[in-house]
Amino acid sequence: MNVLITGISKGLGLKLAQTLLKNKWVVYGISRSITPELEQLISDHNANIKWLQYDLTDTNNLKPLVFKDWIGTKTPIHAFVNNAALAYDDIITNMNIDTLENMYRVNVFSPLMITKFVIRQMLLHQIKGSIVHVSSISVHTGYKGLSMYASTKGALEAFSKNTAREWGGLGIRSNCVVAGFMETEMSSTLSTDQKNRIYKRTSLKQQVDTNSVAETIAFLLSDESKSITGQNINVDCGTI
Repeated sequence: MNVLITGISKGLGLKLAQTLLKNKWVVYGISRSITPELEQLISDHNANIKWLQYDLTDTNNLKPLVFKDWIGTKTPIHAFVNNAALAYDDIITNMNIDTLENMYRVNVFSPLMITKFVIRQMLLHQIKGSIVHVSSISVHTGYKGLSMYASTKGALEAFSKNTAREWGGLGIRSNCVVAGFMETEMSSTLSTDQKNRIYKRTSLKQQVDTNSVAETIAFLLSDESKSITGQNINVDCGTI
């Protein structure tokens, strides 16, 4: 079983790759750069992980460079996890259109285009596949400075629900995992006090475990979840 994952070099993407490799998936991973952790993972699972350095702000070359030259039309894609994201944190009155457009290219436009080519690949190989978009609780509960970021994730949730309706008749499923606050590079700039205030908004009074999010995604990719589509699955320690 082959899975395409964006944003594989660190954080949730790296944890998900580790999880799926243990489950005998072949991982095709995309990221802008490589980390020592990803290098080690490639070394440990050389036969079952393929990596491509690619900047998702480049929406024009997704088809020729990713799906033609790298994956190739003969490779069946059974699943796609849209994990890569840029966070543009600022209040609305400071909005910069260039930064906003850059975030939309990574968070929305590239995932939509990749979904297009993934579905075409599934149709070509007659695969009943699974697509998972990583969303955020910021879509559903407000955080100061995250309105622009939340708008990109809200777009993905709407896209996913309609993708599920459009292609469900051919067995292609689409879901969103709505992740709560995790310790990632995106959150590294927050102070301990800021993080604690976020934790206090959850029912469990703690951060979301990255492994819990990865395992939820792995479940949604598996046949065990074959009756689940068009859904937003919250993994947020009870924030919403």
